[in-house]
Amino acid sequence: MTTALPSHAQTVIIGGGSIGCNIAYHLTKLGMSDVVVLERDKLTSGTTWHAAGEIVPAVLGSEWECELYTYGRNLIAGLEDETGQATGWREVGYIQPADTPERVEEMRRGTAFMRRFGIEVHEITPAEAAERFPIGDFSNTITAFWYPKEGRTNPVDTTMALARGARSRGAKIFEDTSVSEIITRDGKAVGVRTDKGDIMAENVVIAAGMWSRQIGARAGLNLPLQAAEHYYLITEPMEGISRDLPLVEDPHSWAYYREEVGGLLVGLFEPDAAPWNIDHIPENFTFGEIDPDWDRMAPHLERAFERVPQAAEAGIRKFFCGPESFTPDLAPLVGPAPELGNCWVAAGLNSLGILNGPGIGMALAHWIVEGHCPVDHTAFNVERFADGSHNTPAFRRARTPELLAKSFGAHYPNESFKTARGLKQSALYDRLKDAGAYFSESHGWELPDWFAPTPEQAKIERYSWGRQNWFDWHAEEHRAAREGVIIMDMSSMSKFLVQGRDACALLSRVSCNEVDVEPGRLVYTAWVNEVGGFEADLTVTRLERDKFMVVVGENSHGHTETWMRRHIGEGEFVTITDVTPGITQINIHGPKARDLMQKVSDADLSNEAFPFMTGRNIDVGFFNVFALRVTYVGELGWELQVPALYAVQVYDLLIEAGQEFGIRNAGMQTLSSLRLEKAYRDFGIDVDNTDNPIEAGLGFAVKLDKPGGFIGRDALAEIKAAGVPKNRMLQFLLQDPEPLMYGNELIYLNGQEVGHIQVGAYGHTLGGAVGIGFAEWDEPLKAEIVNSGDWEIGVAGKRVKAIASLKPLFDPAMERIRC
Repeated sequence: MTTALPSHAQTVIIGGGSIGCNIAYHLTKLGMSDVVVLERDKLTSGTTWHAAGEIVPAVLGSEWECELYTYGRNLIAGLEDETGQATGWREVGYIQPADTPERVEEMRRGTAFMRRFGIEVHEITPAEAAERFPIGDFSNTITAFWYPKEGRTNPVDTTMALARGARSRGAKIFEDTSVSEIITRDGKAVGVRTDKGDIMAENVVIAAGMWSRQIGARAGLNLPLQAAEHYYLITEPMEGISRDLPLVEDPHSWAYYREEVGGLLVGLFEPDAAPWNIDHIPENFTFGEIDPDWDRMAPHLERAFERVPQAAEAGIRKFFCGPESFTPDLAPLVGPAPELGNCWVAAGLNSLGILNGPGIGMALAHWIVEGHCPVDHTAFNVERFADGSHNTPAFRRARTPELLAKSFGAHYPNESFKTARGLKQSALYDRLKDAGAYFSESHGWELPDWFAPTPEQAKIERYSWGRQNWFDWHAEEHRAAREGVIIMDMSSMSKFLVQGRDACALLSRVSCNEVDVEPGRLVYTAWVNEVGGFEADLTVTRLERDKFMVVVGENSHGHTETWMRRHIGEGEFVTITDVTPGITQINIHGPKARDLMQKVSDADLSNEAFPFMTGRNIDVGFFNVFALRVTYVGELGWELQVPALYAVQVYDLLIEAGQEFGIRNAGMQTLSSLRLEKAYRDFGIDVDNTDNPIEAGLGFAVKLDKPGGFIGRDALAEIKAAGVPKNRMLQFLLQDPEPLMYGNELIYLNGQEVGHIQVGAYGHTLGGAVGIGFAEWDEPLKAEIVNSGDWEIGVAGKRVKAIASLKPLFDPAMERIRC
């Protein structure tokens, strides 16, 4: 190893485990040779050394997961040939049993999606599963899924190979070198302080595994990350086990199985996991183990042995417990730290550091070198936790027990976390609960998902991929929006006051649309990066000459605020204030919305006096509120921004006044179905940083000729000049009213696979499941091809005839919202 600590490096990486070595490997591969890796002890001494080393995809539900996984599997498979360092890679195959109809449905939907990204999967019979894994009991299995190209690797050897590859291209690696702090200046990271001296740097990367939270905290960073106990047992040698035995993951028993030196390794992801060292991870914990809790784990082992009964009779060679770190939402923490310039994070891999390390290393290396992420970052961008609300000891203590099983077990389309709830509640929470709301959770917010007739009925009787007990209640909400009037609590929408002498200049710079408009005008716009990829889609309302309101979904809160702050120019004066907690947003929508509003307000709410896409202060009963004439559901209506002080009074007034119009509370399920009938887009859900507004059908909100241009203008102009894209976002409606779409269903044009649905819901007005997704054809995808093509959507292994459209299938002329 290199012994002389340099005084400067282009990039310093804190942490010498799988992630740190992957980042160094990929940075040097991109030509950045001046890279230093600092490891407080020995390479792999944190959690990498005791990782299971399984390279298996389970059920991947997003493009980025598939892309990172397949990249990493292919890299690991060829790493030994590249570096000359043995990695222990073995392509032994992988089996997932499905013992319940719901698991069969989940797997069939998921594996079809994964095949699109090059992951080979075959559905096999229980007998075929038993033939491949003869020590397993598949008597209760309905069907199983076989992944022949997956396998296992040795975590330590693989990390050493990555380190060798990085060093061969100039990287320097220092073991036994502890980082005490990140050196900062003027809001930026400029180096690190170690026990062997300071190193100044242009980039500092925190990749210290479970220590990342406390390293970041010393520099003012919020990294919600918690270590948990992780268990596996290794038996004595058993009959019927060979080195070529496939890997098995069993979500029904929260266990995984593989060969280990002639015995069987049984790993657990139990549903009552134990957090480890809530307050502080010991700095000297090296190649460490935790004393196992036999009493707590015995029932889980018994259940795991039901899949392999022979293991219960074998002797136990080792019962191991070691820490693995997890994030509150089970997605990694990756990207530029919002609180500190030139500081990057790659942590929180949720026990998948070996599997996803290469993909994360590749993505972050490109992000550092090129300035943008090459894969969809909306789910794992560290900026999503910018407000710090998920990082208290109490929250981590409450959420962590649920995380292991949540990452490993069965999943359902509308399932929420059950622990650490109630973090963010609007002022209307109690009113909505009393009205029968069933709450889901998103980014800490308690969101009314749907409403039952009584509070006692507001529960899910059984999670399912089919119609659940609340489906008909949701349908009534949907019909009320189309035929009468609904009221929705949308307080979770993030709201920022942007004001000051240069507020208009800032927002003009980041906005594709023209936001230099008259006060009282509301503008829908995209924000894009230098290569034209989305960074947000939102509304900007000009309140006064130097005062604007930016409104965006709760899933983009941290990223939106950080994007604005990063683009304030030198010498500019702009203040950005998060006013979300103080404003309760109440939406009123439907054909009878004006009748209701006019009953409670003396303001002139006619179309002539209060046209679409405008905002102004109006009276509502005793109160003054700011009303925006805008919609995300495709109906006449207003979004009322009500100070939280009198939100309950305004809500009560609207409910009372709305009785004669049949007013109904409506939840997120209805919001989704309404907006998808109108084919409205949503950044972070159906468009991301790898998509652009032209191909997404939002070219109307891009003003290429606006004075001064905007970030990404030249990239979008080039895309626009190329003519009709080959890749376009379309709306789809299933012609069979029975199947349901949620997202990831494959799209077929004239029998050829051309894309997948990004998000789906049931269109109660259109009479079938509806969704939007990108379709890519081998020639420009013109309207005549879309309109005349034979379109099908693959739903759980069956193809269903569909209608495709470039325009919204519901009210394409927007007559209902402009009346």
